[in-house]
Amino acid sequence: MPLKEGYFTSRNICRKSDKMLALLKSFRRGKTLNLRSRKTALIVMDMQRYFTSSRSHAYVPACGAIIAKIKCLALAFRKNNLPIVITRHLNTKQNAGALGRWWKDIIMNDGNFDRIDGRLKDIKATVVKKSQYDAFYKTPLDRFLKAKKVKQVLICGVLTHLCCETTARSAFVKNYDVLFAIDGTATYSESFHFASLLNLAHGFAVPVLTEEVIRNLDAGRN
Repeated sequence: MPLKEGYFTSRNICRKSDKMLALLKSFRRGKTLNLRSRKTALIVMDMQRYFTSSRSHAYVPACGAIIAKIKCLALAFRKNNLPIVITRHLNTKQNAGALGRWWKDIIMNDGNFDRIDGRLKDIKATVVKKSQYDAFYKTPLDRFLKAKKVKQVLICGVLTHLCCETTARSAFVKNYDVLFAIDGTATYSESFHFASLLNLAHGFAVPVLTEEVIRNLDAGRN
């Protein structure tokens, strides 16, 4: 199975994500998008230079194509006064645990690759620091969402099959309705990406396109 595929590009992301959604349509029967009435929060996972910079060994070639999508989502959420959270993954040797043993590598607070990608600097969001795949694990995320009366979350960012998928599953277990952005998440290969979408769509999350989310929010304001 190839790694480091630039399977999403700015030119093909709409076509490819439409095709993925078509393959997942059967899982969406009976499920509707109610973003405003469910007080939905946008969770942007780990869009740090560790994954977005081509100078990093952990670079995700497909992530460049989702940045514009995430920015559009953030603008729509901000216009509707809905919460936006950006997670920032940081480890020390003490808190990395099994993750450090598995990868033999951790994202440390070194002032370089650990920073959120500059292309997202205009997003006004609450930053949540995390040390594991799961953004709820030993973080204030659940408490923050409950304080905002959030009932539903929309997951985007990287990596689709690791932090994004784990956080989506954790949110479901914590009784949140979960939306998962097909064209707002990215990972190292199309196989990893679609496998996560397929599994999540079966039992944890509603797969969505950023455009339909934005239309839903715009319709709610009219």
